[in-house]
Amino acid sequence: MNWGIFEGLLSGVNKYSTAFGRIWLSLVFIFRVLVYLVTAERVWSDDHKDFDCNTRQPGCSNVCFDEFFPVSHVRLWALQLILVTCPSLLVVMHVAYREAREKKHREVAGEDCGRLYPNTGKKRGGLWWTYVCSLVFKAGVDAIFLYVFHSLYPRYILPNVVKCHSAPCPNTVDCFISKPSEKNIFTLFMVITAAVCILLNLVELAYLVSKRCRECLAARKAWATNASSYKQDDLLSGDLIFLGSDTPPPLLPDGPSDHMKKTFL
Repeated sequence: MNWGIFEGLLSGVNKYSTAFGRIWLSLVFIFRVLVYLVTAERVWSDDHKDFDCNTRQPGCSNVCFDEFFPVSHVRLWALQLILVTCPSLLVVMHVAYREAREKKHREVAGEDCGRLYPNTGKKRGGLWWTYVCSLVFKAGVDAIFLYVFHSLYPRYILPNVVKCHSAPCPNTVDCFISKPSEKNIFTLFMVITAAVCILLNLVELAYLVSKRCRECLAARKAWATNASSYKQDDLLSGDLIFLGSDTPPPLLPDGPSDHMKKTFL
């Protein structure tokens, strides 16, 4: 598979990511994709060919290999990397949609019209939600795959000898895995890097949510301050009207008789 295509597509994500997002992207390409391309595929290239069982029963080694390796590490890692990097492409597509909408608005309303988005790449409105959902999805995908690896291979460790008693094996046979120590090293390396990526996603998610909460609190505080200042200005202007007059306005008529006359008339 040509992973250079994904690298070219995701290179634009750096422009719209935070510092944590840039670290995550570098970690994915340097410590996961690069290690996968250079070493992992070669280490697991001989897993079926060198899977040896102490029997010559036809089909026994194939059945035992399928029982212990229902899904290859390499294929699971490839699927994991594809699903992890796809949400970042959604962010790029959302920004491209904003830019196309802004361009169409200028063509219809003219160049001197107001902008729909002050900055198409700024994480506000729908783009903020797209970015946050992408972080949740990436962390969830890595966590699910870590669980799948742990359920298929407990503690992420491959044993040296596997006991197999499935048909057509005549009895319980011993099967031997090729280079188990080397495979365990790379498995633990990929598991640790996936855990670090999950941590980075959670830290970035907490940073974005806390930043948005601080902005909302600051906006509410500014609105409350402006509202209170407007009220004080209105009260002061009303007081100045009465203070500036020489005599207060009459609240009652001059005498009760005048009031009675006006009522009866």
